[in-house]
Amino acid sequence: MKKNSFIGGAMVATLGIVVTKAIGLLYVIPFYAIIGTQGGALYSYAYSIYAIFLSLSNSGIPVAVSKVVSEYNALGYHYTKEKAYKVASLLLIGLGFFFFLVLIICAPMIAKMILGNIQGGNTVEGVTLVIRIVATALLIVPIESATQGYLQGQKFMIEPSMANVIEQIVRVVVILVGSFLTLKVFHLSLESAVGVAVFGATVGALIAYFYLLSKIHKNRKKLHRHNIPLDAERKITTKEVFRKIIFYALPFVMIDVLNSAYGMVDTLTVVKTMTTLGYSAHVTETSIGVLTTWATKLNMIIAAVALGISTSLIPNLAASKAQKDHKDISRKINQALKALFFTTIPMAVGMSFLATPIWTIFYGYDSLSIHIFKLFIFQTISFSFSTVLINIAQSLSHPKLAMGSLLGSFLAKFILNTPMMYLFHNIGIPAYYAPIATTFLTQCCVAIFLLIQLRRNYQVRYFETLRVSLKTFFATGCMLAVLMIINLLVPTYVHGRGEAILITMLFAMIGGITYLFCAYQGKLVNNVFGKQFVMDMFSKLKRHRKLKKV
Repeated sequence: MKKNSFIGGAMVATLGIVVTKAIGLLYVIPFYAIIGTQGGALYSYAYSIYAIFLSLSNSGIPVAVSKVVSEYNALGYHYTKEKAYKVASLLLIGLGFFFFLVLIICAPMIAKMILGNIQGGNTVEGVTLVIRIVATALLIVPIESATQGYLQGQKFMIEPSMANVIEQIVRVVVILVGSFLTLKVFHLSLESAVGVAVFGATVGALIAYFYLLSKIHKNRKKLHRHNIPLDAERKITTKEVFRKIIFYALPFVMIDVLNSAYGMVDTLTVVKTMTTLGYSAHVTETSIGVLTTWATKLNMIIAAVALGISTSLIPNLAASKAQKDHKDISRKINQALKALFFTTIPMAVGMSFLATPIWTIFYGYDSLSIHIFKLFIFQTISFSFSTVLINIAQSLSHPKLAMGSLLGSFLAKFILNTPMMYLFHNIGIPAYYAPIATTFLTQCCVAIFLLIQLRRNYQVRYFETLRVSLKTFFATGCMLAVLMIINLLVPTYVHGRGEAILITMLFAMIGGITYLFCAYQGKLVNNVFGKQFVMDMFSKLKRHRKLKKV
């Protein structure tokens, strides 16, 4: 195993997440064909509930493990680092089992809350079944995530990324093979097919966990697993370690719960409100499926950049904070923001422009879904910036700032979601656009607020980031102009999957080349990654070519 720098770690983590999400996207094409729109809605009901309970039982502690392990590693406290991992593992096993029981018992009540008075769609019994099946993943995923955090805290990014890829591959195999056999071969119910599909999360997590354990066992010496405690470490009790983990974890738990709750707000309000406004069951369930599951899967390709940056940023900022290096903190914050601008803006604009062929490739042509997705994709920009900035605040030990901003954003979303749907409907705009606008506005407010607070607390100067953002907008504008000219000759409105693949490949290639050319000419690449990093990348490519010739 090899340690990674901040930018290198961010790139490895991002690549792993992108590959994972790409696999998650590709399986959607056959899976959607197998289970259809109603099955897709049922699948989204189960996963939106599972996500929030997973956050309660899991999300905070693995990130806290990463942060605690990074701090102790920076101080050379290897024995205490191992103690922290063991304490966190036991805690997660207990929490996972508790929330598994809660979900099993409360599934019927949750199903009734989701469906309300809808007629002609999924049933309470069907939703209850799939929620109970997906609950089994809560017994495995938390401990597997903590093990990833243990390695990430020591700046080993490749193995956790590989575990994510393995987990996704296994999960996809179970989803596709299981749902096909259940529905098409054994001719069982749609609920049974979706139940088998959601069980893939449990199987995938179990295989990934065993992979991580094998890697840790083979690299015991590198991880300093059996170091004798230093004199300073002997004073650190298990109780102190436990308190530290909880102190770090609680804000992350709240952050992840509130992030999941964003989707939960849509799940609990969109169906009821649209039914009240007179929309049909088909339009309502199609809208909620797009908003909470299908469009989200496409969005995660862009959001993977933010997740990758956060994964690498948290332990790096924690180490800088432990060493009280404020100059390095400011540098890393700007690096993260510049990387976000460089990647998320052009990707969101490009995917929105190609909404029709992209949606057709994965789900087949559907006018309603495409119109929703065309605007929904821009949520990834607000999500990426707000997520990274919240994680920055938390990594720098400002839990109140992180939680307060996100809680305010969530409350605004919760309060405004239904009124905004009524407002949009009354002024002639389809109500299903309202949740998108509400989420985008609330997340933008969070990002702006946190930028101001970080400037006040750490004297972070955003001049370089602002310059990168302007160059990014210019390069993206050039890319969009070229795509619009090409669109006059080659229309993007296609209905066939084969045509859609060709159109997407053509426009993505032209758009990507245009953007990268403008970025390189404007020295945007150097501004984002640093001149030395770019030179190192070119020298590695040259060496690789020479080796091939030999």
